[in-house]
Amino acid sequence: MELKSDKFGPEYLVEVNDAKTGMRGFLVIDNTVLGPGKGGIRMMPNVTMEEVFALARTMTWKNALAGLPFGGAKAGIAFDPKGKSKEEKKKIVQAFSRALKPFAPKYYIAAPDMNTGEEEMQWFVETNGNWRSATGKPANLCMEVFPKGKGEKGSVAERHCGIPHEFGSTGFGVAHATKVAAHHAGLDIKNVTVAIQGFGNVGEFTAKYLIEMGAKVVATSDASGAVYNKSGFSFEDLVSCKREKGTVCRIDVSSEKISHDKLFELPVDILIPAAIPDAITEKNYKNVKAKIIVEAANVPIPHDIEEKLYRNGVLVVPDIIANAGGVISSYAEYRGYNPKDMFRMVKSKIVKNTKIVLENSKNNKTSPRNAAMKIAKERISVQKLCHPK
Repeated sequence: MELKSDKFGPEYLVEVNDAKTGMRGFLVIDNTVLGPGKGGIRMMPNVTMEEVFALARTMTWKNALAGLPFGGAKAGIAFDPKGKSKEEKKKIVQAFSRALKPFAPKYYIAAPDMNTGEEEMQWFVETNGNWRSATGKPANLCMEVFPKGKGEKGSVAERHCGIPHEFGSTGFGVAHATKVAAHHAGLDIKNVTVAIQGFGNVGEFTAKYLIEMGAKVVATSDASGAVYNKSGFSFEDLVSCKREKGTVCRIDVSSEKISHDKLFELPVDILIPAAIPDAITEKNYKNVKAKIIVEAANVPIPHDIEEKLYRNGVLVVPDIIANAGGVISSYAEYRGYNPKDMFRMVKSKIVKNTKIVLENSKNNKTSPRNAAMKIAKERISVQKLCHPK
């Protein structure tokens, strides 16, 4: 996405450098109409301001659609953690946190993203000094926090603990979005076949909850390749194989090892890309046989290809709806909820918002993404009119 301003943002473009550690980073706060900008910290050697802006804009729409009092933002640190010590990485994150102190948490709230997790969020908040400056913190990191606006004498502090993304909130949300989409398409989740591209944190938990719902997961993949079994896999077998053998591709002899590309062409009811961007493109979208695609990864399909799939009769649930479980979990942590309440909130919001988007798409004869974008823009514009800055 080209870095070009419009009526929605961006509001702040920040580049920070630290001579002592060599840290170089970016922060884009795209829109704060609904609340402070919310988005993760991506740590990649070639991250750019343009990339961070595109991700921040996605968070603007995602938070609006999720019905959260958050705006859109994203951050990036130009650093390659591979081969580096934990101490080196910690110093980089600490330097980045110090540099963003004028913005966090008033205008920006951090979260995990590529190459950052619960430990990095702990470093970030400890350096910042404010519990609310990041979410996705370790579950055993707890703090006494006064309710917002109640720091007066005699008020009682609440004990808040972190809710790491490793709990699987994103995959949990994807599974519930998939169930809603199946019902919308006239399918019973207990009778569908599913292929999941990517058995990382998101793909793993998506598989777990779909299998618990009764769906048959017949294919999945990781960096080593993909594996297919038309009879379906048990979640326990997939997890144990991944942990013991390092790849799902060595699960058993009765399964067929296939290429990454072949996974997208399988005759399944539902296809869930849960790994890399641009997984389904001009080159392979015509080979997709699934009736439904649920986007668990960020931008797994270019938007113009989504439109072509829609015109071909494929129901595509866009990422800004399907994978919002992570940011909803972030909001639950921000409010001081426990994991049980967090999962309840993720289910409620994902189910409600997926239904709204798919019904709007059907009634207005437009793609789900177009329907979702219209809703998100309306929510931000109405709020801006009601509460001008």
